[in-house]
Amino acid sequence: MKLDENVWRSFQISKVFRENTNKINALDYSSSGELLITSSDDDSIVIYDCEEGKSTRTLLSRKYGVSLIRYTHAQNTVLHASTKLDDTIRYLSLHDNKYLRYFKGHQQRVVSLCMSPIDDTFISGAMDRSIRLWDLRSPNCAGLMHVNGRPVAAF
Repeated sequence: MKLDENVWRSFQISKVFRENTNKINALDYSSSGELLITSSDDDSIVIYDCEEGKSTRTLLSRKYGVSLIRYTHAQNTVLHASTKLDDTIRYLSLHDNKYLRYFKGHQQRVVSLCMSPIDDTFISGAMDRSIRLWDLRSPNCAGLMHVNGRPVAAF
């Protein structure tokens, strides 16, 4: 099917989810494509089953806030940036809603977060004009680059 203007105009909203009370600031699909996860300005993390078309779980991060949620290679763990207290990146187990590791180093808000498609490394960029390379197995930054302007980081 060719996606031309007429096809786009024929699309309709089929379902509205109302789990969030504020805007969704990020979303990511699991590697299998079966799950969708969202982070919201209301400090919630919502997991959706894409095959069933319904939300399956809501987690709250009231203390730290949540933004830029990203699945790791495991379907039961995610990374997210903090929006309160500090600019730490947090590694969260969805199984028991416990933090596995904290990645400290950015001095201002994290605006870019991306998991490597091939291993357990990830890259982050923040308004402190730094891009950092991390490994999920270590809380220490593995690489640091300073940039001019707002950083965008991707693999």
